[in-house]
Amino acid sequence: MDLGVVIRPELAPEGLIEHVRRAEAAGLQEVWLWEDCFWAGGIAAAATALATTERVGVGIGILPAPVRNAAFAAMEAATLARLHPGRFHMGMGHGVGEWMRQIGAKPASQLALLEEAVAAVRALLAGETVSVEGRYVRLRDVALEHPPRVVPTVSVGVRGPKGLELAGRVADGTVIDSLSSPAYVRWARERIDAGRAAAGRRDPHRLTVYAFCATEAAGEAAIRSQVDAQRTEGGVRAGFLAADTPLSDIALTGDADARAQTLKALEAAGADCVVLVSPEARVPLDLEALRLPVAR
Repeated sequence: MDLGVVIRPELAPEGLIEHVRRAEAAGLQEVWLWEDCFWAGGIAAAATALATTERVGVGIGILPAPVRNAAFAAMEAATLARLHPGRFHMGMGHGVGEWMRQIGAKPASQLALLEEAVAAVRALLAGETVSVEGRYVRLRDVALEHPPRVVPTVSVGVRGPKGLELAGRVADGTVIDSLSSPAYVRWARERIDAGRAAAGRRDPHRLTVYAFCATEAAGEAAIRSQVDAQRTEGGVRAGFLAADTPLSDIALTGDADARAQTLKALEAAGADCVVLVSPEARVPLDLEALRLPVAR
C-alpha cells in the first residue's frame, strides 16, 4: 500500500513547493491536491508540484466535472502525463453541490454528468477519437494530438452507493474522503466491485482513502469536531460512525504503533493508498514527527 499526504488548499500557494519537497524527502509515494472553491487551481498546482520534484506522484482529488469541458480536461491531463510519465493521477468529481450552485454550474443530474465526463476523458487519454452526443458531454470527432504514452489513472471522488458503482463502471480508481472507517472502506470496495461486475471489467481499480492524522491533542480535538459534524449531517458515512466508534478506527491518532495499526486496518479493508490529511486547515502535518512506515 502506498502512502501520501494532502497539501491543503488553505495553505498559501507560494508555500506549495516547500511542502511538496518535504513530502518527497520524507519518503511518501504521493502528494494530493484539492481544488476547492475558491482557493487554488488544481491543474496549476499539480504542474508546479510535478515540475519541482523528481519522484513523488501527484494527484488532483478532485477536479469538478461541471466546470471542465471533457476535451480540455483530457488535454490538461495528457500534457502533465507526457511531461511526467507515470507520476500524475487524475481525479474527477461532480463538485460540492452548494459551490456548483454558487457559480451557476450545478447540473440537474450530477452523477449523469460525471459518468459522461469520465468516460470521455478516459477514451481521449487512451488515444481514441471520440464522438458522443450525451446529456451533458457533446464531442464530435475529437482526438488528442499528443495522447500520453503512459495513460494516467482517472479516479472519481464519490461517497454513496450509486456513485461508487459508477466509479466501478467507468473509472480506473476511486477517491473516498476522510472519516472513512475500515468498515466503510470495505463496503465501498463492495459497491465498486458491483459496478465493475455489471460492466464486465476485470482491470485493476485503485482505491485511494483520505485519512485525518494527528499527533497532538489539538489535532485530535479537530478530528472529533469533524466526526460530530458528519454525524449531524447524516449521509451514508454517518451510518459507519456510531457514537462509540473509536477515533483510531477513522483517523491516525495516538502513538506511532497506533497509527500503524490504523494503516494496516485500512489496507486490509481494501485501500491501495492512504493519503494523510491535517485536520487543521492551516497547519500542515509534521511528517518527521509522524514516524510513518514509508520505506519500501
